[in-house]
Amino acid sequence: MPDAILVKTTLDGRPVEVIDGWLCLAGVPETDELVVLDEHPNRQAILRACPKATHMAGRLPLTLAEASVAQAALRRFHDRFDGSPLAVAERLRQASWKKVFAEGAE
Repeated sequence: MPDAILVKTTLDGRPVEVIDGWLCLAGVPETDELVVLDEHPNRQAILRACPKATHMAGRLPLTLAEASVAQAALRRFHDRFDGSPLAVAERLRQASWKKVFAEGAE
């Protein structure tokens, strides 16, 4: 069983946890990165629904304290260095896609 770091519990009782570098809702991966609310395209609607939200994790709003816990857990996972050929290839693939989308590809 992978280590799970609890970020919060939703109003309906489902755990939001970081597991193996993914922020998960009830054990199902949601995202591997957080978005600052100021950079989110739907920030006004999010703030109406969740006034204390400062970050989004996929479809999950997080407060500053929750985002801090989640970001620390995600960073701890990603800071582990795996030099295997498969891990290096995956990091290159992810970096290439981020570069393509940053340059405006759709």
